[in-house]
Amino acid sequence: MSPPIDDALRTELETGLRTLGLSTDLATPLLAYLALLLRWNNTYNLTAVRDPREMVVRHLLDSLAMAPHVEGLATLADLGTGPGLPGIPLAIALPGLHVTLVESNGKKARFMREAIRQLKLSNAEVAESRIEAVDRPGAFDAITARALATLPDILAFGGHLPKVDGGRLLAMKGVDPVEEIAALPPGWRVESNTPLDVPGLDAERRLVVVVRT
Repeated sequence: MSPPIDDALRTELETGLRTLGLSTDLATPLLAYLALLLRWNNTYNLTAVRDPREMVVRHLLDSLAMAPHVEGLATLADLGTGPGLPGIPLAIALPGLHVTLVESNGKKARFMREAIRQLKLSNAEVAESRIEAVDRPGAFDAITARALATLPDILAFGGHLPKVDGGRLLAMKGVDPVEEIAALPPGWRVESNTPLDVPGLDAERRLVVVVRT
């Protein structure tokens, strides 16, 4: 059985949302997503993180820490999204953003389709595919990836997806990826490298924005 979604968990999430400058109204749909993830995780092993409170911090709040950097975009492709991180929390928080969740694992893709259906997320879709096989060149304002690969590798797999004029990679990283930045392929440059303050997370997090030149 999955651990319950209790009042203490809601309070912790709402506190984190306030710290991030986001509405506490988001807590209800975010917890519905978390409850579904916990239930499916018992059978399908979608994530190694199993404690609900750890999931609030490492999955929900960690994903939403990048929301200010995504706000204003129209389209985002979340590459190697797993069970929908950060894409589903971002789609919940930013209804004006259309998120394409790219994942080749069939079990994780099925879970995300069910989450989209239950949460009525009209601004999210699943692309069950390897990243390099997604045939939508230049279709997205930005791509993002969370602990997927190095910056050069992410661009090797998915660099065809951002639009030609100003398309971006929003890469969530831990420690400052100095060597990865130095190895960026021609045609890309770092626009910003910003520390992220994730409520409750005792670890370094950064958002590296890489833009087409």
